[in-house]
Amino acid sequence: MEINNIEFHWLGHDGFKIVTDDNKVIYIDPYKLSKAYHKKNDAELVLISHNHFDHLSIEDLRHIINDETTVIASVECGEKLNQEGFKNVISVEPGQTIQEKNINIEIVPAYNIDKNFHPKEDKKVGFIITCNNMRIYHSGDTDKIPEMAKYNPDIALVPVSGIYVMTAEEAADCVNNLLKPTTMVIPMHYGSVVGNIDDALKFKKSVNVCKVEILSRE
Repeated sequence: MEINNIEFHWLGHDGFKIVTDDNKVIYIDPYKLSKAYHKKNDAELVLISHNHFDHLSIEDLRHIINDETTVIASVECGEKLNQEGFKNVISVEPGQTIQEKNINIEIVPAYNIDKNFHPKEDKKVGFIITCNNMRIYHSGDTDKIPEMAKYNPDIALVPVSGIYVMTAEEAADCVNNLLKPTTMVIPMHYGSVVGNIDDALKFKKSVNVCKVEILSRE
């Protein structure tokens, strides 16, 4: 999908490839990449939201990074990445803003409210990427949290599967009443570890503040 000269490719689960208007290639949380992405090694930036296996996947990272790639990862990922020999790693915590390869990236919190899979004290993160005057929010694994009211995204990528993250109903409430994207929302976190297309469809029916785009996995 392309919008405002920015390409969005859903890689499955929480994984995305974003190609900016000036052709910079950004990956977020690549996991179980299809063969089309094997040995691609085209990433300029890779963003890792937290240390769970379905977000910090060393095998998948090796398919997309190259010697010039910068990896921006939550602080709990740093030791693992260093052990595996990754270079150009920047560890981040909620509240930081990173300028890397002329792209502005705000680091925001991602945590659970009523379950313990993603505790706030772990400092797991989401990202707000600004390119071509658009704010693109990738939530990471999170529930509906009050900080979201301040993000003002144009495009939001949010989980809908439940169990570890928001359910479809909770995600729709979050989008309608807190995030309020100006342009579009894309559901994620289904079809792999937990959840299925029905969660995305249920979410789409319940969102009323912006367009919902359900992407096909590449």
